[in-house]
Amino acid sequence: MDFALLGWPPDAPTLRLDYRRFAYAGKFVRGSTGKAVVREGERGVGEYDDHLLAAASFDPDRTDAGRLVVRYVTVRDDRRGEGLGARLLAFVAARAADRGYDRVRIAVNNPAAYVAAHRAGFAFTGTETGLAELVCERSAVRPAVVDADAYRSGLDRYRERDLDAEALARLDEKRAAGPPSVVDPPCDDEPGG
Repeated sequence: MDFALLGWPPDAPTLRLDYRRFAYAGKFVRGSTGKAVVREGERGVGEYDDHLLAAASFDPDRTDAGRLVVRYVTVRDDRRGEGLGARLLAFVAARAADRGYDRVRIAVNNPAAYVAAHRAGFAFTGTETGLAELVCERSAVRPAVVDADAYRSGLDRYRERDLDAEALARLDEKRAAGPPSVVDPPCDDEPGG
C-alpha cells in the first residue's frame, strides 16, 4: 500500500472509482480538482481503478488563495475503519505548504468523518456550511491545537440532527472518548503507509 499525490488543480488526473464501493465516486471524474490516493498493487484491466483503497480531491478556496479545501475523501467500503481516510487527509495537508497554502479546510457531514478530520490534525472552527457540514481547519505546516471542548461542541452539533438510537450511542462513545490522537502524515509513496 502506498500514498500518492497524483496532481494539483487544474490539471489533475481523473479517477474511475466503482460507485458501488466508494461514496462520492462521481466526484472524482473531473480533472479540475487535485487528487491524492491510497493504492495497493497495480491497476487492473477492468472499467474501474480497482487498485485504489481511498481517494481525496481538493482545490483552492474560491475566496481565500492561501487556503486549500479538501472537497471529498472516500474510502473503499471494505477498508473503512482502518484509518485510511485520516491518514490520506493528513498526507494532503502536509503537502499543501509546498504549494504555497498556509491553511487547509474540510467540511464534514457525519461524525465518522469529523473524527477522521481530527485524527488528521484538523479542528472544528465552530461554523457550519449551508449544507449542514461542520467546518474543520488546520495549518498547512502543523496540526491544530487540540481543544477537547471545541471537539465535543462539534460532536454535539450532530446530536441536533435526526439520529436513531444506535447512531446516538456511537456519538456518545465518541464524545466520552474525547479528541482522538493525531496521526503522522505518510511520506510520498510510502510502502505500507
